[in-house]
Amino acid sequence: MLVVYNSMTGSREPFEPLVPGKVGLYVCGITVYDYCHIGHARMLVAFDGIQRWLRASGYDVTHVRNITDIEDKIIRRAVENGETLSALTTRFIDAMHADEEALGVERPDHEPRATQYIGQMVGIVEKLEANGLAYRSRDGDMLFPVRKFPAYGRLSGKSLDDQRAGERVKVDPGKDDPLDFVLWKSAKPSEPDEAKWPSRYGRGRPGWHLECSAMSVALLGTHFDLHGGGADLLTTHHENELAQSDGAFHPDGRTTTVRYWLHNGFVQVHDEKMAKSLGNFITIREALERIDGEVLRFFLLRAHYRSPINYSAALVDESREALLRLYNAVGDAPPAACAAAAVDWSEAHAARFKAAMDDDFNTAEALAALFDLATRANRDDAPALRAQLRRLGGILGLLQQDPDSVRRTALRGVRATAGGVTAEAKLTEADDVLIATGTVGALSDAGIAARITERAEAKKHRRYADADRIRAELAVAGIVLEDRADGTRWRRG
Repeated sequence: MLVVYNSMTGSREPFEPLVPGKVGLYVCGITVYDYCHIGHARMLVAFDGIQRWLRASGYDVTHVRNITDIEDKIIRRAVENGETLSALTTRFIDAMHADEEALGVERPDHEPRATQYIGQMVGIVEKLEANGLAYRSRDGDMLFPVRKFPAYGRLSGKSLDDQRAGERVKVDPGKDDPLDFVLWKSAKPSEPDEAKWPSRYGRGRPGWHLECSAMSVALLGTHFDLHGGGADLLTTHHENELAQSDGAFHPDGRTTTVRYWLHNGFVQVHDEKMAKSLGNFITIREALERIDGEVLRFFLLRAHYRSPINYSAALVDESREALLRLYNAVGDAPPAACAAAAVDWSEAHAARFKAAMDDDFNTAEALAALFDLATRANRDDAPALRAQLRRLGGILGLLQQDPDSVRRTALRGVRATAGGVTAEAKLTEADDVLIATGTVGALSDAGIAARITERAEAKKHRRYADADRIRAELAVAGIVLEDRADGTRWRRG
C-alpha cells in the first residue's frame, strides 16, 4: 500500500483516495514574471515523479498545476519593462514550457491560468461574505478575518498567537487583525487597466491565495485527494488557501477541502535556500548550458522529495557520471514504452523499487535499486535485466534516450566545462571511438591505469579542470573511479 507523509497531520498515512482508483492532484505552479530557477525545477520534477508513480500504480489521475499570471511581482515587472502583462506572462510561460520539456516533466492534465478564473474567485469571496468570513477594509480591499475561523493554523500547526509573535511586517491600519489576508484588492490608480476586473466589490484583482482556491475547486471539486507545493508555501499561502476554501465550502468544519498535503524540500546553495529574493538562484536555462536536462532531473531525484538538497557543480557532475553508469548498463535495450505495464514486478530489484516508491515516493531508494540492478545486468550480461532497467527508469522519466547520444552530450558538457570546446562544437574522431566502444569496455586495464596516473599528475599540479575532464571521460567509457586514502581504484560500469 502507498504511504504518504501528510503535512496536515505531520505523520505518514496510508493513501486512500476519495474515489477508489481515481486521484485528484493539485500542485501550486509558477508565478510567471521571470525565468524558472533550480528551486522551481525541484517542485516540477518532484511532483512529476509523484504523478508518474500514481499512474504507474494504476490510478486514474487528474493532475492540475496552475499558472499564476496576475500578481504584484508581475505587475511591477511589466511596468518596469514598459510592456503589457499578457506579453510578459506569455513570454515566460513559453520559457517555462521549454524548461519543463528539457527536464522531462510531463504536462499536467489541466494548466489553468489565474486570469481565466476571476469569476470563480469573486464567487468565493461572496460565499465567504455570506458566511461572515469576509469584510471590507478602510482602503477598500476585501479581507479574511482569521480570528473568526477557528480552524486557522491547522495546516501549519501554529496558533494565531505563535504567528503574531513571528510577524515581521508593518501592521496595516486597515485590518482588524495584522494576520487578516487579502481576498480581493481594490484597483489602484497607478496600476494598468489590464490588472483590473469588475466585481460587486469594485474594480480590482484577486489576492494570490484566492487564486489557487478557485482553480483547484473548479477543476477537482470541493473535496479532493492531494495538494502539493514547495515547503515555503506551507505556513502562509497554503494555510490561507485552506482557510478560505474551507470557510467558503465547509464552514461547519466537519470536513476539509484537501485530504493530503505534500510539500517538497528546498534546493539550497551553501545550506541556504535558493531564492530570487536572496539573489543566489541559478535559472534552469543557465544550468542547461553545461548539463543535459536528464542529468539535472536525475540530480533532483537522487534526494527524497521532502529533503533539502544542496546544488553545486560538483554534485551535478557526480550525477552525470552516475547517470552514465546506468546508460552503460542499459546497452542496446530499446526504450520502454508503457514501462509500468511491461515491468516484471516479481523480480527482486523491481520489488525493491516498488517498495521504495510506495514509501512516500522515495526516489532516492528507488534509484539505489536501479544501480544494484545495473550491477547485476553488467555482471550477468543479461538482456532481460537491461530491459527491466529501461522500464523502471522510464517510470521515473529516465533512461529513454539512445546511450551513445547521451555519451556524446555528456562529453561535450565535460569539454565545455573544462574550457576545451564549446557545447556546440563537434567531437573528434577519437571521441567518437571512445563513445562507440564505451559500453563494451574497449579500454585496456593498462590504458585505464595510464589515464588515472595522468589525472593524479593533473591534481598534483592543481590542474583540476583537466583532472575532472579525465574522470568524466572515463565515466563516458563506463569506468568508475573511487578516490581513497590509499589511492584511486576503478571498476567497469
